[in-house]
Amino acid sequence: MLKEYRIKKNISQEKLEELTNLDRKTIFRIENDINTPLIDTFGKIAIALGMSNEEIGKEIREFVMKKNQK
Repeated sequence: MLKEYRIKKNISQEKLEELTNLDRKTIFRIENDINTPLIDTFGKIAIALGMSNEEIGKEIREFVMKKNQK
């Protein structure tokens, strides 16, 4: 879902890298469900994307539900 928020905000991975000080490879891996972000990493991305509390909560709920189904 983070990729969808990033695209909706018209922010490139390169720009998100600048805004968060995260490596672009890390951003790619998170967006493609290769890596799960730590809470501080998720927070940096959420702030950079201007996500609302509701969007953040939705993202966390969906992540937890997805992990519980495995």
